[in-house]
Amino acid sequence: MIQVIIVEDDPMVREINSKFLERVEGFVLHKAVSNLEDAKKVISTKKPDLILLDVYLPKENGIDFLKWIRAQEMDIDIILITADKSIDRIQEAFRYGIIDYLIKPFSFERFKEALLQFKERYYKFKKNDVIEQKELDKLKASSNFSEKEDDFTKGLNKYTYRAIWDEIEKKSYNDFTAEELAEKLGIARVTVRRYLEFMEKENKIDKLVEYGKVGRPQYKYYKI
Repeated sequence: MIQVIIVEDDPMVREINSKFLERVEGFVLHKAVSNLEDAKKVISTKKPDLILLDVYLPKENGIDFLKWIRAQEMDIDIILITADKSIDRIQEAFRYGIIDYLIKPFSFERFKEALLQFKERYYKFKKNDVIEQKELDKLKASSNFSEKEDDFTKGLNKYTYRAIWDEIEKKSYNDFTAEELAEKLGIARVTVRRYLEFMEKENKIDKLVEYGKVGRPQYKYYKI
């Protein structure tokens, strides 16, 4: 399991991010703290794999903490979570090696995408001593927020696609609905439907329209 520390001074946001993290497979919350002093204490006893770091803390700045970690040459990856939209701040953060930058408020879907991108790279590097240029380019492209996804129509993300398809493959029964998948994965129903429509075009699933006595027809999907 990937060990994670959350550094966030707002108790409500800290709780939300902790709950979000619980919903992403492969990650475990080691500790959630409200200030940089406590974060340093936690790191001194057990180094995490990933830190979800707020920028604006009372009388403190997450960027300073990021710089401190780099100065200590600690092998810890960092995702910044902040309301700061300034280009200067974003550029500075990436220069100091963050892997993603989430602007508050963000959706669970975007949060999950960031973690899945990290997980793919983390395990790819962990199980290999060397990597070919082609594989490295794939990893680089998947973590670049401005990169278009290969073989996907505009607006679709391969990590969301994978999460939905993995859930479909795990199902022990024949039919399912977009609503069931949305509730299970924590993704908006309208988003799930868009991906199901794409999978239908790929001939991975089929759709059946069921008409009831009242209300709108219900769409049920079947894996082919």
